[in-house]
Amino acid sequence: MSDYILGIESSCDDTSAAVLQDEYLLSNVIASQDVHKAYGGVIPELASRSHQLNIVPVVSEAIRRAGIQPSQLSAIAFTRGPGLLGSLLVGTSFAKTLALSLGCPLVEVNHLQGHILAGFVRQYDKPTPVPSFPYLCLLVSGGNSQIVRVDSPLSFTILGQTIDDAVGEAFDKCSKLMGLGYPGGPVIDKLAKAGDANRFAFAKPHIPGLDYSFSGVKTSLLYFVRDELQKDPAFLENNKEDLCASFQKTLIDILMDKLIKAAKQTGIKDIAIGGGVSANSGLRERMVREGEKRGWRTFLPEFKFTTDNAAMIALAGYYHYKNGERCHLDVAPVSRAAEL
Repeated sequence: MSDYILGIESSCDDTSAAVLQDEYLLSNVIASQDVHKAYGGVIPELASRSHQLNIVPVVSEAIRRAGIQPSQLSAIAFTRGPGLLGSLLVGTSFAKTLALSLGCPLVEVNHLQGHILAGFVRQYDKPTPVPSFPYLCLLVSGGNSQIVRVDSPLSFTILGQTIDDAVGEAFDKCSKLMGLGYPGGPVIDKLAKAGDANRFAFAKPHIPGLDYSFSGVKTSLLYFVRDELQKDPAFLENNKEDLCASFQKTLIDILMDKLIKAAKQTGIKDIAIGGGVSANSGLRERMVREGEKRGWRTFLPEFKFTTDNAAMIALAGYYHYKNGERCHLDVAPVSRAAEL
């Protein structure tokens, strides 16, 4: 008999709900919030208010598209953290209320685990190649940059992580510096395709081990642009494609240097990426090239599974549910991964 899992994701500025039949996707609905673009970043209070408006219609639509009745749900999985506390509170509260009304088990999910497992969401209309355990996952998003060894759907080891900014933060902050808008990653990626990635050179950090640092790259760009604008007020406008291409290449070099090092140290050949920055075309192309060069099997998630989405939360919840894990109705959301 199949299990139907409802997933609810509300960790930042996307309200999402999805329904899985075992590991297979039946529906995945996402409501994004454009209100933050005017501010150059996510405003937590505005995000939580938008979640309140979106949560009921998004969940209702996910269940409708799945073609099931709420009473058929085997469990409700929700993002407990990390993320914006107000946003998480909306999703957590709704999940608890719905579970209580249906007499349905409740399962908490670590948002980062969802991104790591996003590539395992199966679809009835297409085959889904997945890595073999153990594999390495480069998890890159607006708030996290990690190299994770994945030994099973429920067993992870963080081998390296950022000690300051995440790579997604670096994209956003430098996009704002160049007046390109928010979110920064897609804009920089688009402009980089028309630029010369070798035109400018930016400082790279020298961090021991497998940890990352991106704050220095951001500062390097800041001072470089400032100095050039003093000499030529039109410098940014005339060189934005080359700046974006060179900056993006620097970030990708930093990411890949540590990932290559981790693959050599562990001997693992199955390599995946996940998180919002995994949609970056330059990073995806570099992953494929390195894989061909080094004999890796590389796994790139579909674009619809790179951003925050409830399908990945439902899948992680499914594995926890099958493992017999449940959470109580007094569970509270947490903003930091260390608290999970």
